[in-house]
Amino acid sequence: MLQIQDLCKKYGKFQAVKDLTLHIPKGDLFGFVGPNGAGKTTTIRMVCGLMPPSSGSITVNGMDTLTRRKEIKKQIGYVPDFFGVYDNLKVKEYMDFYGSMYRMGSKEIERLSGDLLELVNLADKKEVFVDTLSRGMKQRLCVARALLHNPALLILDEPNSGLDPRARVEMKELLLNLKSMGKTIVISSHILSELSEMCNSIGIMDHGNLMASGRIEDVMESVFGSNQLVITMDEGRETAMRMASEQASVKIVSAGEHEIKLSHSMTAQEISKLIGAMIANDVVVTGFHKQEGSLETLFMRVTGNDEKGGNDNASESNR
Repeated sequence: MLQIQDLCKKYGKFQAVKDLTLHIPKGDLFGFVGPNGAGKTTTIRMVCGLMPPSSGSITVNGMDTLTRRKEIKKQIGYVPDFFGVYDNLKVKEYMDFYGSMYRMGSKEIERLSGDLLELVNLADKKEVFVDTLSRGMKQRLCVARALLHNPALLILDEPNSGLDPRARVEMKELLLNLKSMGKTIVISSHILSELSEMCNSIGIMDHGNLMASGRIEDVMESVFGSNQLVITMDEGRETAMRMASEQASVKIVSAGEHEIKLSHSMTAQEISKLIGAMIANDVVVTGFHKQEGSLETLFMRVTGNDEKGGNDNASESNR
């Protein structure tokens, strides 16, 4: 659906996006994450045709965005991170206005607007002025508007920014509903816990570079290994670390004052043997458990912010 090849964007000597290559298959809900200045929004704007790339190519649904600009606009629905204010337009008029921009007939606009406003739970707001809606309602209306011309690709840049918890849940349910309908969706967000509940694939950017991308489970395994084990202890951490590092199938992921986290390919019997050996060597083991990788810890690791003994419980990262 979306194919990006060797994409670059330069501003003088500064390179905002560096040789980005990415493929997003049809039907994926793709999460685009990264800290401030990572290059996410710049990439999104180039994909949408809002700014030209310095080099590289972008193909949407088989169409080159540079040579077929007019056709590309019909293939993409874009929800920016800031919703413009329309002082004198009602919801119905707002949908009519955008439908006319795509040269749609009035009857077609009316039919599709009704269906889409129902989809985003705004069917009862047709006669309400847009600027009186809550931010969450405005964001859902913007999604309905972006879907009006039935695009092949829906792109949302920080759609949950500034939303209250209820509005975030409503947006998540809407996006999951669209995914179930087969829409290809790219969503940029800094709320990593929500992305992990929605997306089946991700791309992590940092300083203009795409650090990792692919199916979430595949990226997790490539970064953390297939299994993770957390061992907690009151005493003997250094001994435990030495014994773990001596195992060929074990890698120390992180170490806190009273715990160590390992990635490994040990069997259950081998785990039991290692724990028993630690106890026999005066390590006061208080517990151990398997831990699944999270998108938060993945992000911190890939962007180089996961320091030894660092906090693995961060729930959000900056955009």
